[in-house]
Amino acid sequence: MEIGIDSFAAAPFDLETGKMMNSAEAISQLLDRIEHADKMGLDVFGIGEHHRREFLDSAPSVILAAAAARTKNIRLTSAVTVLSAADPVRVFQNFATLDLVSNGRAESVVGRGSFSESFPLFGFHFQDYDQIFEEKLGLLLNIMNNEFVRWSGKFRPALTGQGIYPRPIQSPFPLWIGVGGTPESFVRAGKLGLPLMVAIIGGETHRFRPLIDLYREAGIKAGHPEEKLKVGLHSLGYVGNTNEEAINDFYPGYAQTFTNIGKERGWPPVTRAHFNAVAGPMGALIVGGPEEVVEKIERHSKALGGISRLSLQMDSANLSHEKLMNAIELLGTKVKPLLK
Repeated sequence: MEIGIDSFAAAPFDLETGKMMNSAEAISQLLDRIEHADKMGLDVFGIGEHHRREFLDSAPSVILAAAAARTKNIRLTSAVTVLSAADPVRVFQNFATLDLVSNGRAESVVGRGSFSESFPLFGFHFQDYDQIFEEKLGLLLNIMNNEFVRWSGKFRPALTGQGIYPRPIQSPFPLWIGVGGTPESFVRAGKLGLPLMVAIIGGETHRFRPLIDLYREAGIKAGHPEEKLKVGLHSLGYVGNTNEEAINDFYPGYAQTFTNIGKERGWPPVTRAHFNAVAGPMGALIVGGPEEVVEKIERHSKALGGISRLSLQMDSANLSHEKLMNAIELLGTKVKPLLK
């Protein structure tokens, strides 16, 4: 199992005043954490894509390229690229260039995104949500497989045999499909034979097993070998020196972040009882000391029928740079060896 970290490049803020850290300083610290993850032997680091004030990841390939210059072994991926609101030609070019800069360490996870801001920002209609993604995914796969592309669709001008450059080092280029909880998305990924990255940020992890079974069944029915149908898990989490320390560190910022998101989506404020449920044995959060985190990862993997990659998103809880650096060290020196 590969172990990694996903980040939305969130700039820490003061819980009382709401004042955010200087953006340049926040990016500098993020690059320090990616470099540290590489030195600690973690397998992958992902950068999300959002177009909101509280996140600095609107151009993930730029951040990943800066990280490529400071790292040697760790794989660098998006988490996720919002393909519905992007031009597949530019997505391919950006990540092919990242592959060259990193000497073959780039990947991309593409999805539809969990926020809607990108649609009006780039001139798309949210009601076309699924249709846009399916069309653009088809074009992206076409570009990955062909240097010269002939293609036509509804949401982008046609391509009439143009060459798409540069070409990446890796062939095929590693592309994952990022999904939430829509059955059709799991089936689509299976039919295409693409690896699946499942974002489970709440509730109970085992509830996603029927959806993952749908993915595997669709892939096998489409003729893809079972070993090609890899499943990764994106989960909110954090590793502290002890279980009690981790929970006490993570809860305040987690509650603030998801209470704020809840105001937009009609969710109730986060309570300690809610947090205890999602951080408990069956819940989706992976928060604890190294031993507790290992136990929960193993439970998640068993519940989902086996996972190939786990990526923890730790910067959703407004933790300090120092605590995140320590968590990365614990992941690399304690959690990963215990899992192996």
